[in-house]
Amino acid sequence: MQSLIRALTAALTAGLLVGVSTPGVASARTDPQGGSSTTQEAIDWKPCAQDATAECGTLRLPVDWAHPSGGTFDLAVARRKATDPDRRVGVLLVNPGGPGASGVQFAVADAKSHFSPDILERFDIVGFDPRGVGASHPVKCSTELLRQQPSVYPRNQVEFDRLADFNRALREDCRRHTGPLFDHADTLSVVRDMDALRRSLGEKKINYFGHSYGTLIGEQYAEEYGDRIRSMALTANIDHSLGAREFLVSSAATAEDSFHEFVKWCDRTSSCALHGRDVTAVWDRLLAKADRGEIRDPQSPDRLLTAHAIALFAFKKFYGPYWDELATYLAGLDAQEPNERRGSEQPRQAEPPLSQNADQQTTAEPFYAVFCQDWSIRAKDYREYAKLTRAEVGAAPHLRGSPRVHAAVAGCIGWPDEVNNPQHRLRMTEAPKILMLHSLHDPANHFAWAAHVHRQTRGTTVLLPYEGAGHSVYGRSDCTRDAVDDYLTELKVPSAGSSCAPATGN
Repeated sequence: MQSLIRALTAALTAGLLVGVSTPGVASARTDPQGGSSTTQEAIDWKPCAQDATAECGTLRLPVDWAHPSGGTFDLAVARRKATDPDRRVGVLLVNPGGPGASGVQFAVADAKSHFSPDILERFDIVGFDPRGVGASHPVKCSTELLRQQPSVYPRNQVEFDRLADFNRALREDCRRHTGPLFDHADTLSVVRDMDALRRSLGEKKINYFGHSYGTLIGEQYAEEYGDRIRSMALTANIDHSLGAREFLVSSAATAEDSFHEFVKWCDRTSSCALHGRDVTAVWDRLLAKADRGEIRDPQSPDRLLTAHAIALFAFKKFYGPYWDELATYLAGLDAQEPNERRGSEQPRQAEPPLSQNADQQTTAEPFYAVFCQDWSIRAKDYREYAKLTRAEVGAAPHLRGSPRVHAAVAGCIGWPDEVNNPQHRLRMTEAPKILMLHSLHDPANHFAWAAHVHRQTRGTTVLLPYEGAGHSVYGRSDCTRDAVDDYLTELKVPSAGSSCAPATGN
């Protein structure tokens, strides 16, 4: 691991970026300190094609903020203006997480149902696709190569080397299809893009709502530009100070905790498809059968499911949580007849998520470009990797680790050691009070992450625990929603030691 002391990217050069203005595109001019310039141009807003009640545009920005006079890309932006202009507070920049989720899509399609009427009345909701994501010069890779990914569970040094070779080949393929931006997809670069967006919007201070990986954007923006924040609400928080073992083990432990919450729900809920049975025993038996190649995919009966695929399905259902759907799915797998004719005799391997149609030559795939430039986590050989995996499985014996985080860490094997945005403890010196919310039983982001971030920034952050399950937090209950709304609109923060009770049925 590299030192946790932050390796900041080079300061902006004294020269100004001079972009060419085209319809729907504005140039973001900056001084060396990132402050506003007297010639700042605004975004040329147009009605969005998907929904004309929202506005869309682009902002031309440097690919490399250390060399702003070099290449540029267009940052895609969407805005849903405050519905009560007389009560307007300001802009609310939003990021729904990922890495890889579209802020534009969120602002255009999701914000109206996600936020309360009061937030929609009083804020311009502004979403942007982070660099490399969505319509902001997406990272692209060869579709066929993505489908050739070997198992992320190598069993020896030969298989470890095969995975490392694949990751290196995929990295070079994605760099070739994406161009120079691939090497600058890290969150610190996104933070600088976000401040350029603030200037382009003509705002001295912003409000920000970030979820999951979007909290890392918020945390680092608060470090870099804390005096330019009016309010910031962060849900399902990321702790960017963790080393490899801490990251893997805590991710596995919180996934395992969500499994136990599911089991307890099923034990007390008569409508659960596995109610009255030993759910843990059913689960363990299913994974053992999958290991032997005896579980077929209900969606593709000619293919077999691996234990990893079943665990990943469950992990995604924990996000809701959608426990009833998970129970029904597991009951269906358990009811399969062992002697029914099978198609493929090879267990189905987990495939990387493809963001576009498989018949296209390239696929938008930003996850590893972002994650592997934000986290200095590189197992050097199979021995080190196996040690990490044993610790991970030890923390989650039923889930066998965290399916998503394991795959994320495995995807960085073979990448260069140096990263643009390595882990570090947060240092916020000029930010106002920041509100953090986090579920006690979050399947993906351990509650300890939020507690640790809060300890690092105790003078700046206020942590409100939600005592239930699930990954999303804001709309979980009146308590969670009102806490965020009161904070964003009136800057009221919850009292120390307060929390929100689990929602009904949770």
